[in-house]
Amino acid sequence: MSLKDFNHVDYLWDEKKAAELEGDEIALFLYRSNILGTDLRITNYGGGNTSCKTIEKDPLTGETVEVMWIKGSGGDLGTLTRKGIAGLYMDRMHDLKKIYRGLEFEDEMVDLYYRCLYDLDSKAPSIDTALHGFLPFKHIDHLHPDAVIAIAAAKDSQRITREIWGDSMGWIPWQRPGFDLGLQLEKCVEENPGIRGIVLGGHGLFTWGETSYDCYINSLEVIETASQYIASREGKEKPVFGGAEVESLSPDSRLHVAAKIAPVLRGLCSSHQRMVGHFTDDDRVLQFINSKDLDRLAPLGTSCPDHFLRTKIKPLVLNEDFQSAINSPGELKGKIEPAFEQYRVDYAAYYKECRRPSSPDMRDPNPVVILCPGIGMFTFAKNKQTARVASEFYINAINVMRGSEAITEYTALPRQEAFDIEYWLLEEAKLQRMPREQPLSRKIALVTGGGGGIGRAIGEKLAAEGANVVFTDLSQDRLDEALEGFNRDTACAAICDVTDRNSVEKAFDAACLEYGGVDIMVHSAGLAISKSLNDTELKDWNILQDVLVKGQFLLSQMSVEVLRKQALGGDLISIASKNGLVAGPNNVGYGTAKAAQQHMTRLLAAELGPEKIRVNTVNPDGVIVGSKIWEGAWAEGRAKAYGISVEELPAYYAKRNLMNEIILPEDIANAVFALVAILDKSTGNMINVDGGMANSFVR
Repeated sequence: MSLKDFNHVDYLWDEKKAAELEGDEIALFLYRSNILGTDLRITNYGGGNTSCKTIEKDPLTGETVEVMWIKGSGGDLGTLTRKGIAGLYMDRMHDLKKIYRGLEFEDEMVDLYYRCLYDLDSKAPSIDTALHGFLPFKHIDHLHPDAVIAIAAAKDSQRITREIWGDSMGWIPWQRPGFDLGLQLEKCVEENPGIRGIVLGGHGLFTWGETSYDCYINSLEVIETASQYIASREGKEKPVFGGAEVESLSPDSRLHVAAKIAPVLRGLCSSHQRMVGHFTDDDRVLQFINSKDLDRLAPLGTSCPDHFLRTKIKPLVLNEDFQSAINSPGELKGKIEPAFEQYRVDYAAYYKECRRPSSPDMRDPNPVVILCPGIGMFTFAKNKQTARVASEFYINAINVMRGSEAITEYTALPRQEAFDIEYWLLEEAKLQRMPREQPLSRKIALVTGGGGGIGRAIGEKLAAEGANVVFTDLSQDRLDEALEGFNRDTACAAICDVTDRNSVEKAFDAACLEYGGVDIMVHSAGLAISKSLNDTELKDWNILQDVLVKGQFLLSQMSVEVLRKQALGGDLISIASKNGLVAGPNNVGYGTAKAAQQHMTRLLAAELGPEKIRVNTVNPDGVIVGSKIWEGAWAEGRAKAYGISVEELPAYYAKRNLMNEIILPEDIANAVFALVAILDKSTGNMINVDGGMANSFVR
């Protein structure tokens, strides 16, 4: 097959890059892994496995030994590095055959892989270790290409495999990955000498080569052939997925409805533990969820174990007219909640029916994947990355179903097999090894004034502690600067004029579309005008009231609308000022607005406390370094009020507090963190971050 024939895979091998790695088989194996992992049609995040075998010198005996290098447990091909692989003695791997006790004792073999380690800095060996170890090839790819899984999951998969590749490909029926499957692969090669790969029924693909490049090309050619076979049949004898049953809303309407229902879905998905969301209206998703075959195919679930582990036994399908209810949260929840209740009942029944004496306790019975015909797909998980990856995997599953249906008929894993994968003790052990979550994991924060100064510092602190953060500001340039170093799995940005209701609503819609909702709102946007009563103009008064007070009011209204949809409680934080407590000179407009912010906090705390929505204030003072409001007229006004120069302000403010401390934006961020992560039973309170100013003590 010529490289020009590749229309369904990306040929990414760079001869110059490979030449730089020549002679280093491990480096070439990692390079191959990385470029394979960049194409989501070939394998998804964390999916698949690759390996190579080299001859090394045994550090104990000095003799030459064969060593297999393989992606470690939980690794990702696209980002795989030397630290993410395991190196094992091949002779010891083969010695394990002598003590293998059969399928009932599969799991005990995984612990024995550690006794085969050559490289003591190895990552934990993968469950796929034996699958690669018992194949007699130097370079091996185990991938989950949509096209090949479509063939593997199709009715009459073995016959179709033979029809496509003749005698050049082997085929093995579905079996859970493990030591015995490794023996089956070895047997398949022995019984079919000269084959170029093996299709695993319902699962994926094994291919190999003498060199890393040979292996890479072999993988691409096999996948391309499968893709061409499907493409030649798709939509020819019957419409894809039976044709359309539902018409999609317009793009703008889809996003509008999705933003309004996302917090309701998030709240229901979080009945056991808080979740973070992801939304897509990808064309492939819409084709599937709008189709006549949706109700037949969706309940079947996925086939490939990697897909299934991330998307759960089946998706939740919501066949509702949401447009008519998006302005009535109670009605909206009433339309959705019964479907969630039924899903939980069904999941509990599935667990009860399939559980084994050694099975772990039932996990969260809520869906991961939610399909809304005409709108799109939501996924919810412990963090944004996991939710996004679940979405990507379900799109892979859609591709598989589409391909299988084009060939013959899609078949999913039997329920018991699916359960045994989901509740596999080895998977449970992997979950238990996950690092402890950060204090603000699963939380979503919206921060105004996030383009610089205090707001940016707050956003950065909340993100560093595990929250997803939506930075908002009037300036796109400042937002772009604030997002440097972040990815969309952690933070995003939205233009927001806090004085404009529509702009505030759009910012919250952006948060709901990106992450599923909001848990924390921090109003840090502000400005400062220092003038005497006679010098204060009406425009000065109005802009201070608009940005500081009206802005806080509008943000609070929109926050509460989202928080009530979620019914998970939440936090509203206002960044006010010492000036709201202290009567200082030349400060009538600013001080009055800050006092209004502080009292609004008290009023809202009293109103919202029964809903576990906590409302608190942080009062900074003298935050000069890095603060936007200290640029220009404000600094000049304060310097004039105190009879000093602008250059003397930092020292003046540092020396006037009891602790003689310079107050930084990071100090304000720490106070916000304390309120949202530690002081979880405090509401209606103020925290002064001013180094100690006796005249601003609240008591």
